[in-house]
Amino acid sequence: MLLNGDIISGEFDEGNNEFSLKQVKHFTTETTINENQLKSLYHYLKKNQEDIDGHVITLYDQLPIRLTQEEINLLLNDLEKVNSMYF
Repeated sequence: MLLNGDIISGEFDEGNNEFSLKQVKHFTTETTINENQLKSLYHYLKKNQEDIDGHVITLYDQLPIRLTQEEINLLLNDLEKVNSMYF
């Protein structure tokens, strides 16, 4: 199942019960996220979503991606959609 969200896009693999992240903002990536990783990221961002300065996440622990407060909220919505795909 494909997801083209506001911040992330990728494909959910029902057979392996995991999400293959293909893009974050305008950066192309190839990362697999399991349900626990997704929930950890979601709860971390939810806890910090009121941060006026936004937040920085990294891809591959090397490439920083700055998220504004609005983008954090959009990403949280995208993550909720992905979370609903897990069974």
